[in-house]
Amino acid sequence: MSEDSALTLLLASPRGFCAGVDRAIQIVERALERYGAPVYVRHEIVHNKHVVNRLKAMGAVFVKELDECPDDRPVVFSAHGVPKHVPAEAAARDMLYVDATCPLVSKVHVEAQRHHKNGKEILLIGHAGHPEVIGTMGQLPDQAIHLIETVEDARTFEAKDAANLAFVTQTTLSVDDTEEIVGILQDRFPEMATPYKEDICYATTNRQQAVKAIGATADLVLVVGAPNSSNSVRLVEVAKRAGARDAHLVQKADDVDWAWFEGAVRVGISAGASAPEELVEDLVAAIANRFAVRIEEVRVAEEDVVFKLPREVA
Repeated sequence: MSEDSALTLLLASPRGFCAGVDRAIQIVERALERYGAPVYVRHEIVHNKHVVNRLKAMGAVFVKELDECPDDRPVVFSAHGVPKHVPAEAAARDMLYVDATCPLVSKVHVEAQRHHKNGKEILLIGHAGHPEVIGTMGQLPDQAIHLIETVEDARTFEAKDAANLAFVTQTTLSVDDTEEIVGILQDRFPEMATPYKEDICYATTNRQQAVKAIGATADLVLVVGAPNSSNSVRLVEVAKRAGARDAHLVQKADDVDWAWFEGAVRVGISAGASAPEELVEDLVAAIANRFAVRIEEVRVAEEDVVFKLPREVA
């Protein structure tokens, strides 16, 4: 393949780790340094097997629930946030626990609590079963928050008092899908209280904008990320909607089906917010082993957000 006919790789930027994920991983690493192994982690610290396996090798033990943890070892709560009963149980057992909830998820928790205190009926736009949604709904009593997953849910929701509603959202949703749902709700309930600042986090928004930019002219877009990572799955949807002929989620280079490349001239690459850059580098190297490539970085934003570590590990 000549330089003129080289495959163009469009690297979306920003991509990969966000500040919340970086902070959560650092928390587990620092806890292992300070307290020694094992350190227990309730649920995957972030949705990425590569990250989880590396931390396991360092001495982290991942569990589903707190009752699997001994009282005398530290436990870290994942970046997605946890229902209120989890830290309450840890405190009752006099456990040392470190909350790695992303501060932008915590912001949503505070918003929901404020609306509840003000007597509002609360809608949460998000995906049922996602740990972040479970954590947000778990900040308040049962039935205090109504989950809105789809446009149809927005159209059919019946409010107790249309003048006394508020909404919050999961931080990792599709910006475009959420705008459509919010638009329907605001048309139906014009007095509904909105977040002071967009709940969908800066990293999700920036990564979706970058994928829109590469997807518009790409024959194929590959997103590095886990199938249970909401923000990664959304990136594949965004790429297709932006105009990419084809788009796939891959956890690592070995997952690539090289038949996808047939007829492709421009290939976009991005990564979800919990995918380490080394997986992107491995993917680029695997493509370069098979094709002559020309690399273009497509940057839509600069990110300099850093979150402080909790005092237990700072």
